[in-house]
Amino acid sequence: MRNILIIGIGAGNPDHMTVEAIEALNRADILFIPDKGEEKVALRTLREAICARFIRKPGYRSVPVAIPRRAEAGNDYHGVVDDWHERIADRYRALFEAELQEGQTGALLVWGDPALYDSTLRIMERVAASGLGLDWQVYPGISSVQVLAARHRIPLNTIGAPILITTGRRLTAGFPADQDSVVVMLDGEQTFGKIDPAGLDIWWGAYLGTSDEILRAGPLSELSAEITEVRAKARARHGWIMDTYLLRRRPA
Repeated sequence: MRNILIIGIGAGNPDHMTVEAIEALNRADILFIPDKGEEKVALRTLREAICARFIRKPGYRSVPVAIPRRAEAGNDYHGVVDDWHERIADRYRALFEAELQEGQTGALLVWGDPALYDSTLRIMERVAASGLGLDWQVYPGISSVQVLAARHRIPLNTIGAPILITTGRRLTAGFPADQDSVVVMLDGEQTFGKIDPAGLDIWWGAYLGTSDEILRAGPLSELSAEITEVRAKARARHGWIMDTYLLRRRPA
């Protein structure tokens, strides 16, 4: 059996690495480092910096993993994502077979937390289902949602009430009528600017946990245009952006 450690590395600050995650890093024989091209070179660089800072044993080896681009979703979002995951699984399987001997341990460094809007765990299931002898363990990380709440110094929920964590794609239908607090991730279309802002407050953050962190908070009606402009400028400057936000219905 080949063993894979799936390690959550937090939202961008190496100080957010847990002791458990650091110990897992030091058990790995090979580090598989996702590479999404020059546009997102900063994400690869941070993973490399984490390895250099926390791995104590000399001579550890890292292997880049070229992650294929996802096709435009169009009207078949699930089909496009399914195809994308299959192509990534093929890459991982080929690299595991070529680089990792039976009995050895590899590690994947996952941005944020592997269980929250990340598909690494589903992809590992595909690799294992293909017949490759594979086992894996998961080490949670600090998510951008947690960092967002910490930076704004707010609880995610109101007293005794639930929160909904969803995507920008789901928010296009409008703010859910049965919810008071909604965390939105993976919103590349600035959906917060396309819904009725009446009675809603927003807590927004980009590049959370990094030196480039940007925060805005206040009534959605007053901040929607500003956040859209700030976001566009930041993305043009860095070539990529990761952001998330909390929308909350204002008490009557």
